Amino acid sequence: MRNKPVVAIDGPAGAGKSTVARGLAKALQYAFVDTGALYRAVAFIADASGISWDDGPALAQAVLRHAFHFTADGTLHMDGVPLGGEIRTSRISSGASAVARHPEVRTCLLDVQRGLGREGGVVLEGRDIGTVVFPDAEVKFFLVATVAERARRRWLELREKGESISLAEVEAAQEARDRADMTREVAPLRQAEDAVEVPCDHLSAAEVVAHMRDYIAAKFPAGPDSF
Repeated sequence: MRNKPVVAIDGPAGAGKSTVARGLAKALQYAFVDTGALYRAVAFIADASGISWDDGPALAQAVLRHAFHFTADGTLHMDGVPLGGEIRTSRISSGASAVARHPEVRTCLLDVQRGLGREGGVVLEGRDIGTVVFPDAEVKFFLVATVAERARRRWLELREKGESISLAEVEAAQEARDRADMTREVAPLRQAEDAVEVPCDHLSAAEVVAHMRDYIAAKFPAGPDSF
């Protein structure tokens, strides 16, 4: 039995889940888990090992050869080594969606994700947290934003990292990733029936976090550490 709530934040790529989830976790003094980073790590491992993103069994075996954990600030570590910019490139973004469609990979990472949130007091963000990973999460949010706005944000992020790519290319990649995420056979991206939808097009990350905090405060009047 959990001692504190699990907060699930789902939504499409580029909706601002990581920024918002990190901010909410800090506000609640909860742990933060970026589950998308795990799939990025799998794509990164595949590239480094010469494994095809289409080879589900080989990818799953590769996952089992590594140990993953998140530090308090939400940084993913693989075998004790922090993973940062190397898993945040446009190529690895595409790879994350590609490897995520394999049932073998999702099964391996499902146990990892559930282990990280088992005791509660955690904010997890991803594509299927509220529907598959923690369908019994006490709080569920689903972020929504237009493709154009999500692509614009991603383009600015990539430019800051020095990547040379056009806004049109980013938007096309965003649309392709949406299709892949929503049509995969296993754990497709969809909004949980009991999730609170949060439109993010015209809100800052701070405003979204404030909205979520207000919702949680109303749901747990005694505070987020008790329910």
